[in-house]
Amino acid sequence: MHEPLYTAAEMRAAEERFPGYPETAGELMERAGAAVATEVLRSYPDARRFAVVCGGGANGGDGRIAARILRVAGRDAVETDDPSGAEVVVDALFGTGFRGAPRPEAAAMIERIGASGAPVVAVDLPSGVDASTGEVAGAAVEADLTVTFHGSKVGLVVSPGRFHAGRVAVADIGLEPAPTAIVRATPSILDRVPRRSERDTKFTAGSLLVVGGAPGTTGAAVLAATGALRADAGYVTLAVPAPCLGIAESLALEPVKRGFEWATAVETLDPELERASAVALGPGIGRSEEARALVRAVLLRTPLPVVVDADGLFGLEPVGRPGPLVLTPHAGELARLLDESSEWVSAHRLEAAGRCAERFDAVVLLKGPDTIVRAPDGRAIVCDTGPPSLATAGTGDVLTGVVGAFLAKGLDPVDAAVAAAVAHGRAAGAVPHQAGLVASDVAAALPSVLT
Repeated sequence: MHEPLYTAAEMRAAEERFPGYPETAGELMERAGAAVATEVLRSYPDARRFAVVCGGGANGGDGRIAARILRVAGRDAVETDDPSGAEVVVDALFGTGFRGAPRPEAAAMIERIGASGAPVVAVDLPSGVDASTGEVAGAAVEADLTVTFHGSKVGLVVSPGRFHAGRVAVADIGLEPAPTAIVRATPSILDRVPRRSERDTKFTAGSLLVVGGAPGTTGAAVLAATGALRADAGYVTLAVPAPCLGIAESLALEPVKRGFEWATAVETLDPELERASAVALGPGIGRSEEARALVRAVLLRTPLPVVVDADGLFGLEPVGRPGPLVLTPHAGELARLLDESSEWVSAHRLEAAGRCAERFDAVVLLKGPDTIVRAPDGRAIVCDTGPPSLATAGTGDVLTGVVGAFLAKGLDPVDAAVAAAVAHGRAAGAVPHQAGLVASDVAAALPSVLT
């Protein structure tokens, strides 16, 4: 269901479980060095000159063994601090035990690796990347290929570390698998999404109320409603401010539409809340005081599972609500929720998602190429199925609809968030044209990944 992602401590524990450890640590190092050399020769078969930059720890030992094996294979592989002139540079400076920022001498070495102009192969992970968090506090190697051991590390999947890793090859060195605190979602999570049975009606197949829209942004709520229907919700009601109702009627055929006045919005929505099994709140609703008051009122009024996105997150404060809550911010929205900068969130994604989950007692889906789902109980799942084409307006609204549909079908909030992120990413990848992809393309492709 999920693939393990190892932290530094979890890797140390895996090594310590190896038969005969620590006396057999040398055997593990030989296996690791051989794996690096094998992958290097496979990836760069025509290269003859290799510069292997080794640190003083176990990672450096792996690099020295790789250099020796490359020499046995007839290549010119030199352990050096001067990588200039090499056809391929092997980075074996720091391993999984590295944290913080490199000291000035090491930082200068990392800069020389980057200035060499040659392809870079990182041993286990790029030097300067925190294996346990993906954080980069100073200089860090930009690798073209990372050969990592036993299993992928958190820092190779979570940004900014993922952007330094290049292609990642996982080498088996004979360690036993073990559970990890942070995992990576796989497509098998979609098997948990309930499919319609012969006994279902449109209501039991998942009834979602989408509340959003404002003049100029009604399309966001329409996209959420369309995403929910394409994610197999049986019944979707789209509630928008009365001035937007005509636009919603013209854009969306399948959802039932309701218009509301701000002063009586809650009363208008009450019958829809009685019929629904989940709520999607916020797409395009605007940032007015009336919108913020409505978001808070709905959260407090209903015990139904609610997903809040986009404008619904603006000015949101923790509420002691009676039902499950899912928040789906991007980095800027999460920054406002935590009173931090978006740059800080981007640099500390796991920590930021965890803080938000704890503060709001909610499942947090932090969007990005390494979408992170974090639960209040500490569970963390990375969902990185989405292609770069998702970086376009409106795709987040579609995702909100998918989360809402899965909540309406009765999925656990964590599973609903993870499955939605995976389905959303796979649907985007299934669109034939990646250049020029728009949000409605993603919605249209959802059925193909849910069959």
